[in-house]
Amino acid sequence: MLHRKLLAITFLLLLPAFVFAQRKHKAKHRSKLVAAPTSSDAGSFRIVPLGVLGGIDESNLSAYMVAPVGSNNYVCLDAGTLHAGIEKAIDNKAFDVRGDKVLKQYIKGYFISHAHLDHLAGLIINSPEDSTKNIYGLASTLETLKTHYFTWESWANFADDGGKPQLKKYHYSPLLPGVESAVDNTDMQVQAFPLSHSNLTSTAFLLRSKDSYVLYLGDTGADEIEKSQNLHKLWEAVAPLVAAGKLKALMIEVSYPSDQPDKNLFGHLTPRLLMNEMDVLAQLSGTSLKGLNVVVTHMKPPYRSITKIKVQLNYANKRQMNLIYPRQGKPLVF
Repeated sequence: MLHRKLLAITFLLLLPAFVFAQRKHKAKHRSKLVAAPTSSDAGSFRIVPLGVLGGIDESNLSAYMVAPVGSNNYVCLDAGTLHAGIEKAIDNKAFDVRGDKVLKQYIKGYFISHAHLDHLAGLIINSPEDSTKNIYGLASTLETLKTHYFTWESWANFADDGGKPQLKKYHYSPLLPGVESAVDNTDMQVQAFPLSHSNLTSTAFLLRSKDSYVLYLGDTGADEIEKSQNLHKLWEAVAPLVAAGKLKALMIEVSYPSDQPDKNLFGHLTPRLLMNEMDVLAQLSGTSLKGLNVVVTHMKPPYRSITKIKVQLNYANKRQMNLIYPRQGKPLVF
C-alpha cells in the first residue's frame, strides 16, 4: 500500500514537468512545419494565392496575385480561380476592400502560362465583371485564347482581337521569350521562358521589382521525361540570381507523387523529378540552395495524394530548401 502511495505521489509531482516537456516538443515540431513567411514579415513581394490546386476543385485552381510589398498594383499569375479566391482572401483579412475592387482595380493584368482550362477558367467566367487590362503570354497561348475561348461560339469576345464584335475589354500582349518587358500600370518587369508540357508549350514568368525577382512556372514536365532542354535553359538564366540572393521565391508545380508512372505524368513533375531539377539549378548556380523559398504549386487531389507529395518532398529535401505549401487566401511575403 505504501509503495502504491509513493508511486502516486511521484506521478503527481512529475506530471507538470511531463506536460511541459510534451508541449515544448509539440511547439518545436510545429515550428519546423510552419515555414512560410507571413504578411507581417519584411520582404520584396506580396503573393496572395487565389487558387493552389491542380484540379478537381473548380473553386481552388491555379491563380496567384503578386505585387511589390506596399503596392496594390498586382498581376495575376494564371487565373484558374478568381472570384472564390478573392472572397477567401478577404475572409482571411488579406484585403480590406470589397471583392469587386480587388478584381477591377488591384489586378492590373493576367499572365497566362498556357491555355488549359484550370489555368484560365476564372478569367473567362469573371470577364463580364472585370475592368480593362492586359492579358500577357506567349503568342501561342494568346492565339488559343483568341480562337477557342473569347469567341462568340464559346463565350463573348471581351478582347480587342479575334471575332467581331470585339468588346475590347482585354488587350492581348504577347511576350517574346527571354526579353524583359514592362508590366503596364505596375512597377514590375517580366521575362517569359517556354516550358515543355506534354503536347503544348507552357510558360515560366520571371517577375522583377527593382533588384528582386520571383519565378513562377506554369505546368511543366522534367527535361528527362519531356526530352527537352527548356528547364535547363531556364535554370541557366536564373542561376546568377540564385547565386546573388536576388531570387526571392521559386514557384513550381509538383502534381503527382513519385510513384506515378512516367507515361501518366502528362507533362508534370513529381517530388523525385523536382529534386533532380533542383540538383541542376544548384550545380549551375554554384550554391547549395539552402534556404531558397520554393512554393509548391498545382498539387492534384485526392488529398491522400497531396499528403503523399508533401511527405516525399520533405523527406527528399536534402538541400534544406524552404518548402512552402500555399493555402488559398493566405498571403505570403518574400
